[in-house]
Amino acid sequence: MADQTNYRRQFLGKALKGATVAAAASPFGAPAVHAAKTIRWKMVTTWPKNFPGVGTGANYLAELIEKLTNKKLQVKVYGAGELVPALGAFDAVSRGTAEMGHGASYYWKGKHEAAQFFAAVPFGLNAQEMNGWLYYGGGQKLWDELYGGFGLKPFPAGNTGVQMGGWFNKEIKTVDSFKGLKMRMPGLGGEVLRRLGATVVTLPGGEIFQSLKSGAIDASEWIGPYNDLAFGLHKAAKYYYWPGWHEPGATLECFVNQKALAALPSDMRAAVEVACEATNQNILAESTARSSDALQTLIEKHKVQLKEFSSEVLMKIGATSKTVVEEIAQKDAFSKKTYASFDAFRKKSMTWGKIAEQGYSLARQKVFGVK
Repeated sequence: MADQTNYRRQFLGKALKGATVAAAASPFGAPAVHAAKTIRWKMVTTWPKNFPGVGTGANYLAELIEKLTNKKLQVKVYGAGELVPALGAFDAVSRGTAEMGHGASYYWKGKHEAAQFFAAVPFGLNAQEMNGWLYYGGGQKLWDELYGGFGLKPFPAGNTGVQMGGWFNKEIKTVDSFKGLKMRMPGLGGEVLRRLGATVVTLPGGEIFQSLKSGAIDASEWIGPYNDLAFGLHKAAKYYYWPGWHEPGATLECFVNQKALAALPSDMRAAVEVACEATNQNILAESTARSSDALQTLIEKHKVQLKEFSSEVLMKIGATSKTVVEEIAQKDAFSKKTYASFDAFRKKSMTWGKIAEQGYSLARQKVFGVK
């Protein structure tokens, strides 16, 4: 695979060619997908059933696959805990209990530490940059290599955009404020906070509210205003911090059992890929649109106290993040080459982003007087 662009073009080209040949052979001129028997798949997710944004995003993916295949490939979605536990989705698809799953790769760091690079890295790539790295920067090839060892094929299938820094029941005035704090935070961000003295726990999304409300945890990050409002987290904590240094552009994933995917006709395989790519864009677009309204509701209606991490806190978190990520990168050859690819893309993106997205955003703030 020379690069992800050529791969997708070749794959879709072959699929369309196969459908055209089948149509020509049919007296009715129908594409191959119409003649195929109905196939039924199960999708297990790490999200609560029908949860706004991520849960409904998984539903969107399943529905789109059905539409693209004229319902010849039907996908039933199972929320966290319905068929397997939230954090059991990876194993379920790997062993064939379900054909596909939807989640985020940092949940699988127990399988391989490098899995986290394909979801979110503290002070790493934002949503646009993650898509750039995966689709055009060699990231997908590395991801395929890692998941291939578990019999899986991964696809980007959503992005939350920049997340919030989390909900807290006390103010974070200095780095010492993290000492003794019991906080829910997955992935690399969690390891950073652990080194700053916090007690870090990993909880599925559906358990956050009750744990925060009961005092079992002192703080938690989830996603952003849209999803956090839907969970009612403003009823369990009063301080809402930004920016989301730990997840600047969290990529969501669809992972498919390789044998199940290979058994599909070529046009159905193409439909799965196209549906994942469309879902990747759709979830980000919805998150961007709805978080703007949700933030306003949280502040104006629910009187949430919006707080910014101080420069002192961010610099210390940033230095610790750099140490954590670089240590992981040195653990094995695969982690090393994955981080090298990721870091090289980040450096190029920061140079371009300074005069592109960042430059424009600063100019727009000046024009409209936003401070």
